[in-house]
Amino acid sequence: MKTLLIDTHPKAEKVLIELLRTKTTAQKFSQVRLLSRTTIQLAKRAIARVNPDMTDDQIDRVFISLHYGEDLARKVENYKRKIQHDNS
Repeated sequence: MKTLLIDTHPKAEKVLIELLRTKTTAQKFSQVRLLSRTTIQLAKRAIARVNPDMTDDQIDRVFISLHYGEDLARKVENYKRKIQHDNS
């Protein structure tokens, strides 16, 4: 079998593949969700570190703008304002 990972020893890669094969679809999906959540948290932490005076909402907006575009960031911001206004 040809190795796919250039930074992993072939024997270690074989063990990783076997471990993945034994997981259920739900377990694999859970692992993907965890990795995604961790990546988002790290990105937001980096934004906060560079901008220590930002609120959580401002950090969220910057994150959305950087990763999904300014148009979506604006729409989310407007939606949040509408929700806050409706709940007042």
